[in-house]
Amino acid sequence: MITPQDIRAAHGRISGHLSLPTPLERAAWLPGEVYLKVESANPTHSFKVRGALNAMLRRKEAGRAGGGVIAASSGNHAQALAYASKLTGVRAQIIMPAHTPQKKVDGVRAHGGEAILFGETYDDAEAEAIRRAEAEGLAYISPYNHPDVAAGAGTVGLEIATQLPTVGRVLVCLSGGGLLGGVAVALASVAPGCEVIGVCAESAPAGYNAKYGTDLPQVWETLAEALSGDIEVGSFTVELIERYVQRVVLVSEAAIADAMRALAFKQGWIAEGGGAVATAALLSGVVEPSDKPTVAVVSGGNVDEAALRRVLAG
Repeated sequence: MITPQDIRAAHGRISGHLSLPTPLERAAWLPGEVYLKVESANPTHSFKVRGALNAMLRRKEAGRAGGGVIAASSGNHAQALAYASKLTGVRAQIIMPAHTPQKKVDGVRAHGGEAILFGETYDDAEAEAIRRAEAEGLAYISPYNHPDVAAGAGTVGLEIATQLPTVGRVLVCLSGGGLLGGVAVALASVAPGCEVIGVCAESAPAGYNAKYGTDLPQVWETLAEALSGDIEVGSFTVELIERYVQRVVLVSEAAIADAMRALAFKQGWIAEGGGAVATAALLSGVVEPSDKPTVAVVSGGNVDEAALRRVLAG
């Protein structure tokens, strides 16, 4: 589990290495008083750098930098670990599904990370990363089921409450639950009464299934490939979602594409499919308009050129 104190400590730890806070912008084209928390403004263009950097800095502080780390990622956690590896000098090996967008693979290698393509799905890559960690004596850094990673991600919630003290609702993408769980813990501490809503792609319903006990299937061909994959058995993020998240909703592929276009043409930001789901929930009406000041987290902007061109063409 993680505490508000863990999240505050993480913010202090990473803020010397990142340009924080990330922007919070009004989105006048959405109904009600809506703001966008633009995490694609981070280095590596995703919120993931917060958790990866916190985990790597913690290892270095504790004298555990030797031996290196390994992770599984569909792209954003991989790039974040590679970036953190370069900053801290801790070697990082990342197992990525074969379908990972080339932009994300190139990003890992550009930061000096070792990208290894393995398996058809995220679940295949995760199993291989865990196997290698045990066989080679490497530290496995989960993209969500790791307290330092989730605490780093939770710093997004601290910043939202500081930038918008009147915040009443926050919408966050949901895959493994590190970002959603971390943000929810932070907001419960600094903005009690704020509603926290998780948003899954219909194609990637693992978090929705965990919240409501359903068994909706994965669809691996999706604009939101960053959200694909099941949640590790026993992941502490499931308890965070159960305790601190008021509801979880699903958005369609069409709604995700509409949100990606709106973010580009109306707000001037490129968002990947997984990064656009919170906006999609508001734009499509899956989450109703409210008189509460509302924030949608735009969690990442790493999208392949071909996919982006296809979406923008409408």
